[in-house]
Amino acid sequence: MTGLTEDQIERYARHIVLQEVGGTGQTKLLGAKVLVVGAGGLGSPLLMYLAAAGIGTIGLVDDDIVSLSNLQRQIAHGTPDIGRPKVESGRDRAAELNPDVNLVPYQMRLNPGNVMDLLADYDIIADGSDNFDTRFLLNDACYLAKKTLVSAAVLRFDGQLSTYKAYLGPPNPCYRCIFPEPPPEGAIPSCSQGGVLGAMAGIMGTMQATEVLKEVLGLGQSMSGRLLIHDGLAGDVRTIRVKPDANCALCGETPSIHDLSAHET
Repeated sequence: MTGLTEDQIERYARHIVLQEVGGTGQTKLLGAKVLVVGAGGLGSPLLMYLAAAGIGTIGLVDDDIVSLSNLQRQIAHGTPDIGRPKVESGRDRAAELNPDVNLVPYQMRLNPGNVMDLLADYDIIADGSDNFDTRFLLNDACYLAKKTLVSAAVLRFDGQLSTYKAYLGPPNPCYRCIFPEPPPEGAIPSCSQGGVLGAMAGIMGTMQATEVLKEVLGLGQSMSGRLLIHDGLAGDVRTIRVKPDANCALCGETPSIHDLSAHET
């Protein structure tokens, strides 16, 4: 069956039985390369479900180490991992789940000097970061590198999710079409300041993994051009349409951003 081993046929049996996936789709997953940015609240469930699904190569970017306060939501790490780099404990967790996966750890923080080289080796980028500097950097870099970006965010009891591939042109917006500039410093609290319900990070990270798998397999309706908003307290999930902004500084009709120099400090 499309080159799958007997063990792989058994491991991925629930994928293979799906008419939309089958052995051909599973082979496609095993050949895919996905870069996960952030090994925290979003990145943990994202990483684990991508590994379980058989994504063949997963790059994991994070410069942080595991702390006790992470464990309420960052389920790729355990108590014995406290003090270890998150990319190392994430690598070990992925290996325990699925030895088919080649996880490449990058213990670093993304910056304008390294991001383009990192993106070059991957098909799809999944942003599970927790800060606006990284979100805007990834959006701009993915547009310039012509890479699909699946992005999620979570704070308190709320989450957002979308896919960005503005490099394909209309009707696909980029992140800046919705959020033109980062908010003023201090306007939106961080997770450490505002808090986050641990399970909300799990919900949004798992939904993010679903969108990555859909993009790899070419299944269903892409989230490009749509923004999913999850209100955990109300138990409400809604999706709003978003269009490209003709005045967008990155992908608009007369863009002012042509490289990553604006991100250099």
